Amino acid sequence: MEGGAGEAGSSSSIKVQKVSEEEVRRLEEAAEEAGGVYDEIEIEDLEWQESDQTFYYPCPCGDRFQISLDELLDGEDIAHCPSCSLRLRIVYDE
Repeated sequence: MEGGAGEAGSSSSIKVQKVSEEEVRRLEEAAEEAGGVYDEIEIEDLEWQESDQTFYYPCPCGDRFQISLDELLDGEDIAHCPSCSLRLRIVYDE
């Protein structure tokens, strides 16, 4: 880990339990009913990877939500999981 979004070298880690495919489908349906967003997460809670200039956050499906720094700078605030249809809204002060 390269460090957290707020502090370089941060050792905090977020543990998310992987859930069954059935539970992921249920979460996807609930997110769709809520406007397509699974949850809202503070940017400070995301993991920052300097090497690819991308923020990551664990997804219940076992993969990770991701959003690049360029996307955030362009005004995008939705992180996508590449393995399922869940999405996160990233909350931050501009």
